[in-house]
Amino acid sequence: MRIAVLQFAHETVTFLPFDTTEDDFRYPGSPAVGEALLATDPKGYMGGFVQVAREFDGVELVGIESPLWPKTGTGSGWITNEAFETFVGNQIEALKARGPFDGAYLALHGAMGVRGVPRPEAEIAKRVRAALGPQARISATFDPHGNEDEEFLRHADLAFAVKFFPHYDMHLQGQRAARMLVRAIRGDYRPASVTRKLPILAPTVMMWTGAPPWSELIQRALVWEAREPDLFVNVYFGFPWSDVPDAGMTFQVIANDNPALAERVAEDMAGWAWRRRADLVKAATVHRIRDGVTRAKQAVAEGREPVVLADHSDRSGYATWLLREVMDQGLSRTLIATIAAPEAIASLAGAKPGDAVDVEIGGRVDPSAGEPVRIVGQVLLVSDATTSRAKGKGQNWIAIRFGDRNVVVLSPFLVQIMEPDELWGLGLRAADYDVIAIKSRVHFRRGFDDSGFAPTILLVEPDEPFLGTVRLDALPYEHLRPADYYPYGGPAD
Repeated sequence: MRIAVLQFAHETVTFLPFDTTEDDFRYPGSPAVGEALLATDPKGYMGGFVQVAREFDGVELVGIESPLWPKTGTGSGWITNEAFETFVGNQIEALKARGPFDGAYLALHGAMGVRGVPRPEAEIAKRVRAALGPQARISATFDPHGNEDEEFLRHADLAFAVKFFPHYDMHLQGQRAARMLVRAIRGDYRPASVTRKLPILAPTVMMWTGAPPWSELIQRALVWEAREPDLFVNVYFGFPWSDVPDAGMTFQVIANDNPALAERVAEDMAGWAWRRRADLVKAATVHRIRDGVTRAKQAVAEGREPVVLADHSDRSGYATWLLREVMDQGLSRTLIATIAAPEAIASLAGAKPGDAVDVEIGGRVDPSAGEPVRIVGQVLLVSDATTSRAKGKGQNWIAIRFGDRNVVVLSPFLVQIMEPDELWGLGLRAADYDVIAIKSRVHFRRGFDDSGFAPTILLVEPDEPFLGTVRLDALPYEHLRPADYYPYGGPAD
């Protein structure tokens, strides 16, 4: 049994003013091929898939040359058509040259945006199907923030989406993708799928599955999977910052040769979500930045530190609104991590700890980033990146001490700090800070909330309805109309 393994994943913020190019996917280690591809992300989708696939006798995995996540992470806009055609074209040629294959595994995301390609993941599946032929079986994994509709499963057989946000079950979904792909190739699993699309457009900061109603939505899917053998329920929350025609919430249900069961479960899940739509789109409290910083200051005075200030709205990484407010309100012992400032980093090339610094950082890239902020202080440290998606991509981070024992960390691109250890690994010390200001929607909860590290957590956004805020109807959509979606319009019932 020969199975081709491919990857092409990106969470595209199509409203950002800079495209994601072919060069952004090229760096040491990317593209990856063969065992190098199969060894990527051992705790994620790929690791789970490879582990289980190799538990079956007679299974050969063939790693097809694939781009890994771009060095810009999720802080970049439309993928250029040239980049998409180059990488997918190379993959299809490799499939034809190295075939035949009994099946293929696609490590995808679901919120990819490509110029001129309305549904990129479905297009990848369509081309892979054409290359492998009708008898082959195709399985894939997805992020819960995928924008998907029925088109993907017109060409592929199986899909497995992560259920939890933060994404605790990536490895598990990779395992499922392998197990069910092998079974489908052997003929003892005959996928019957039903897709239901709901016109709900929610900001991702609302989608934390650690609290109702999103925890209840996921629990309902898990209960269905526990009740019915060989049933799989995918809940795509949607990604509103990709301006694509299939945006919004989607349910996929896959059953073993039982379309009636898949239909019944899809109707149940969609009906529950629609009845709870008002709760789903208002699941979290988000403070304006000024109020959030004031509340952080009060929490420190009351001994409820460390405080996490999470700016969920910054999609570029360059935003300076929170940094400026920290300075204006005179916070002390505050760590700001990070501000995307590649120009400042370049200007500080060769700087050493203790060197004096007078530099402008952040801002400028679009109105949502605000204006640059002048930092006068000293270099505290220069370090390699410590986050999983930034490691190995040649990213140097610079920490600058300023004000009353405050520190700001500069990075070349948007960074979501998910674990406190990603900060302490730079050489910073937890005991030195009362407030930690980060750029993250929900991912940070795995390290700062679920662990009990931070007794006070405040979600913040700027006053204006900029890119990334909860006021999605302010975005200049071209491929969808917010008025067609709840809560901005849509069907009455």
